[in-house]
Amino acid sequence: MGSEGPSVVTVHVTGFKKFHGVAENPTEKIVTNLKSFMEKRGLPKNLVLGSCTVLETAGQGALGTLHKVLESAIADRENGASAQGQVIWIHFGVNSGGTRFALENQAVNEATFRCPDELGWKPQTVPIVPSDGSISRTRETTLPVIELTKSLRKIGYDVVPSDDAGRFVCNYVYYHSLRFAEQHGIKSLFVHVPLFLTIGEEVQMHFVASLLELLACSN
Repeated sequence: MGSEGPSVVTVHVTGFKKFHGVAENPTEKIVTNLKSFMEKRGLPKNLVLGSCTVLETAGQGALGTLHKVLESAIADRENGASAQGQVIWIHFGVNSGGTRFALENQAVNEATFRCPDELGWKPQTVPIVPSDGSISRTRETTLPVIELTKSLRKIGYDVVPSDDAGRFVCNYVYYHSLRFAEQHGIKSLFVHVPLFLTIGEEVQMHFVASLLELLACSN
């Protein structure tokens, strides 16, 4: 048997719409434009860019939509609609006060929203998944956050690993995604980006593309 090269990696991405204090969410634009950007840049042979979905910035009220989106990737794999191989979810969210990119290592089973989400929900110190137990329960990504951070920094991006995705909608979505990933043998990662005023749109698009390419190479 000879070397067959890297196996196929299918990456699905999500971003968010506007929310309180952020009238224009950069992740909405990133996710909306990603397919055309990657087509122009050229996809690695073993990388398949799957669904690109913009989510409502909401927790409990948008949970049904989130699970439909997550399950669509599994349905594609089981139906043979996508090439066999690793399936990765990458969720992008904005940190409006951030000055750099952050790869989130974990999510916490706690919803404490500093303001109501876009559907008016404002939980305080409640478990995201009650059956998982305590609000101190964490779930970690199985992707190599430290190695990915080092590789992205070598390329020239200002990026750090993070163990705190907050307690707002970003953490809420990430916790559900990590739980889903563990149940279905796939992988999940959350990435916080700053506003375009802090790091421009073009740089952010290239950062996302570089991250996807690294995930394809490291598989």
